[in-house]
Amino acid sequence: MVIVGREGGEVGKEMESQREQQRERLRRLYDSHLQNIGDTFQMVNQAPDPSFSDRVGWEEVVKMGDRVSRQASFVGMLWVERIPEAKEIEASMTWFFQELQAFLLAFHGTMVGAGPTLLSTMQESVKRVVESSFKLMKESVQYCGRSDGKAKEHLVFVGTVWEACSALKKTPATNITAIGRALSQIAVTMKDVLREMKELKPACFDQANEASDGNSTRHEAEVHNEDADESEGDIGNDLSPEEMAVAKAAIDVVSETLLVIKELIRSITGLIKTESSTRDWEFVMSLEKLLKLCQEIRLQINELVACLYPPQEVPAILVASGKMSSATHDLEEELGRIEGTSTAFLKHCGHLRSKLKHLEYEVSCSRVEQQMQNVSLSSPQSGH
Repeated sequence: MVIVGREGGEVGKEMESQREQQRERLRRLYDSHLQNIGDTFQMVNQAPDPSFSDRVGWEEVVKMGDRVSRQASFVGMLWVERIPEAKEIEASMTWFFQELQAFLLAFHGTMVGAGPTLLSTMQESVKRVVESSFKLMKESVQYCGRSDGKAKEHLVFVGTVWEACSALKKTPATNITAIGRALSQIAVTMKDVLREMKELKPACFDQANEASDGNSTRHEAEVHNEDADESEGDIGNDLSPEEMAVAKAAIDVVSETLLVIKELIRSITGLIKTESSTRDWEFVMSLEKLLKLCQEIRLQINELVACLYPPQEVPAILVASGKMSSATHDLEEELGRIEGTSTAFLKHCGHLRSKLKHLEYEVSCSRVEQQMQNVSLSSPQSGH
């Protein structure tokens, strides 16, 4: 019995040694594929010259992505009822990486004529497919020869490949679509800012009420101060009437800016046929400039909001207003250059400029009021 046990232990060690050798062979094969796909990805990730060759439609990448997804399913099926042999994993790995290679080559053709925004979006989608594919095959190698309950845990990565390939269908296929989506995201962030701005509130009492009912107002002030000490959410709830007028004017500016961006999205979306019928790189760069101008406007809105909390920073508000007015003018010019201007867009741009002027007027009134208060406070008191 001892001899048999010893022989059984030796056999077990030999089998484990063979499995480790198989895993090592698969690791070397995986590393070889990894290097090859990595080199290909680096090569195709460099955007070709816009006028270099005919552009491949994104639908070709989606089709090749479906093939990668199916191959991932085949990899998973090997593990459904049993632990596959090393040679089966090796064969599935070879087929899988061949499909991934073809997928990357198809992607390279779609980059012709893609502006920075579209290019970045496509690259991110393709990168997710590549990374999830690497993870699936790496885990397949790691679990080769294992007979424990964890041998099939890596099959979750089959689903990750599916999701990455499915997301290709939602990836923008044209510059206009990519720019439109980026503009929509800017609009979403502006809506969040607008909700924040509407939470600004005036002080709970004023000097007139205090003069008419000193005891009552004093009590209210004490309660208000106690509540403010207990809660951090009261910041921005103590604006003076003049500061509140500035805040309301700023809210009108952001509301009108949202309408400008809405009409801009509608205008450039109407140019989709123009993009499909021409490969004018200047057209693509105009779209990119429109996006950058909107990003600048969003930045200035963020600056504007930060200045509304007391004490309001008057000079910074005026700077932000001026930059927004200039960016709005540039938006009109650039959209006109690609013949996408609409009556509604021009109307809302005009309204925005009016709102900005009104904001500057309210800021000037607030500044005068502040100066008058400073003079009153610094004047000598009677009897001294």
